[in-house]
Amino acid sequence: MLTAFVLPLTQEQVGALNAIFAAAIGVWTAIVTRAADGGSSIHSAVLGFAQAAITVALVFGLALSDEQTAAIMAFVAMAASMFVRQNVSPKPAVR
Repeated sequence: MLTAFVLPLTQEQVGALNAIFAAAIGVWTAIVTRAADGGSSIHSAVLGFAQAAITVALVFGLALSDEQTAAIMAFVAMAASMFVRQNVSPKPAVR
């Protein structure tokens, strides 16, 4: 409703904003359901959100080269990996 009647945004800008809101909901869902998959979906959701955020920035006029975009995504992937705990030790055998 806001974009239709109040905000003077283009179709491309509205699509980019919808993408980032969908990605944010994906991150929230991954965080809420992390117990079911050990937290591995959080990493993917964060990367998807970062990609959507870069898209929004580009649509609204930020000028990034391919190298800068790749560097940002690599940094986000590394940072997300540092905070998502992976299960690295085997579970004890049931006797």
